[in-house]
Amino acid sequence: MNIHSKFSLPTRILVVYTFPSFIIALPTIPVYINLPTLYGVTLDLGLAAVGFALVGARVFDTISDPLVGLLSDRWGFRNARRKPWIAIGAVIAGFGLFKVLNPPEEPDTTFLLIWCIILYAGWTLVSVPYLTWGAELSTNYNERTRITAWREGFGLTGILAAGGIAALAPSLGWSEREGTESIAWLAIGMGTIIIPIMLWFVPDPVSRPPPINHHAKKNTVKRLYTIFKNRLFLRLLCTWFLNGIANGIPAALFLIYLEHGLNASAEVRPLFIFVYFLAAIFSIPIWLSASRYLGKHRVWSWAMLLASIAFITVPFMPMGSLALFTGVCIVTGVAFGADLCLPPSIQADVIDYDRWRFGEERAGLQFALWGMSTKLALAIAVGVSLPSLEMLGFDPDSPTKQGISTLIVIYACIPVVIKVLAVSVIWEFPLNSAKQAAIRRRLDRQQLTLVQKRPHSNAKPFN
Repeated sequence: MNIHSKFSLPTRILVVYTFPSFIIALPTIPVYINLPTLYGVTLDLGLAAVGFALVGARVFDTISDPLVGLLSDRWGFRNARRKPWIAIGAVIAGFGLFKVLNPPEEPDTTFLLIWCIILYAGWTLVSVPYLTWGAELSTNYNERTRITAWREGFGLTGILAAGGIAALAPSLGWSEREGTESIAWLAIGMGTIIIPIMLWFVPDPVSRPPPINHHAKKNTVKRLYTIFKNRLFLRLLCTWFLNGIANGIPAALFLIYLEHGLNASAEVRPLFIFVYFLAAIFSIPIWLSASRYLGKHRVWSWAMLLASIAFITVPFMPMGSLALFTGVCIVTGVAFGADLCLPPSIQADVIDYDRWRFGEERAGLQFALWGMSTKLALAIAVGVSLPSLEMLGFDPDSPTKQGISTLIVIYACIPVVIKVLAVSVIWEFPLNSAKQAAIRRRLDRQQLTLVQKRPHSNAKPFN
């Protein structure tokens, strides 16, 4: 029996697979938060020029996901389909990260655009096959949640570690730029050691026979068309997209709300971010345990409702209610833990259904579309919330009472409406543990029959 067919993945394999997510997450804060200030202010390129360069790189980043998904589904090297792309992507991302966070003294926007595109290309080459690989390490309904829980927990720890380094930089006598560079070097140094270890020790369980459906067309357009006939995939993707917008709006307005809606000082604001992510980390085992008894989609729904209840209290908080808002950060952080560990596990089950229903191998493509929806949701959240705030009369230089009320409504109330809509889509999701197990049995029988008809093949049964 192959290792990916076991109900419990050995802990040593689980740790070796999931720990690289710590390294992947380390540069998140420098790239997404520090980069505009570094190039736009410190290096004096101007915020507008930097903004256009970053948007251009983001457009490329979004459209590259399906290509990487298709590549990792169709081609590999020596019976491995996910590992080669991760190896290539890690090298590209390492070079891109070094150049982006260690620019020359007088860079131009072309430098920023080119190296951001290279960095994002490497990141996509790593992230899409990496997520897909995790879905393929086990075929068990609950074990898949365990894998995603460990992976996302390490990822959150990486974000916290980067934040901690940035916070400690002044006490070590480092400038903000030196602190950012240290995070880049740490990520590159650890990646040089840890990622090869993962690629060597963790099995790539995708050296399988051809798709069950011999007559499935290989045309890319046809594959994209039929994937959108998978109603379970569309339903899950719609929920993920809506929830991404609901999470993205308060994320985009978080610092603005803390300053003008809560009157929190600059020294206190980072603590709320730390509490939020720390709560998410500690909540993951709770969601993992609850999903074993109540089902993944139902527990995720309860988590979204929990976050909605917390957000509903925000408009009633008086100015300066730091303790009360800390409670909101804890509750919403706990709910965010479910957002991280449960949906990718449900997606792995939907991939089983897709393979059984349509007879094709396209796990990478599905996770690529998953990544595209994530990026699109965040872009919409930022692109709608910030202009809407300005159009409705909020001025950060001289905020009025009405403007602050508008800020609070967009920050706290609009996400609740969207989250409730997302819950309504996923609440009666039909793919539970029993149905997923039945699909797995059918897939096993189909694959065994296929292999028995090809006695001279070296292909292994799909477990």
